[in-house]
Amino acid sequence: QVQLVESGGGSVQAGGSLRLECAASGSATSACGMGWYRQASDKERELVASFNGGGVTNYGMSVKGRFTISRDNAKNTVYLQMNTLKPEDTAVYYCNCKILWKNYWGKGTLVTVSS
Repeated sequence: QVQLVESGGGSVQAGGSLRLECAASGSATSACGMGWYRQASDKERELVASFNGGGVTNYGMSVKGRFTISRDNAKNTVYLQMNTLKPEDTAVYYCNCKILWKNYWGKGTLVTVSS
């Protein structure tokens, strides 16, 4: 099993930065393909950034060049550095672990960007 706990959300003005953290724990964390997703009000959950097999990063089109995903394997922690934030980045951000066909999710952390 895998448990995921996000932190680092908050309110920021447009153009600002935030860094999200996701701490993973549990017996299966070493098998996780990790990533970040977000869900804005009245919208579907969408990919923000993830690590694919071999550690290759993958980004949603709307965040490319502004957000960076990274990880510290020794700490079982994944980070999302978000720069040049825009009001449309406002959403609940969820940490995700994929193991084969199974998804594990954190409870999410709210990011609010004001104009």
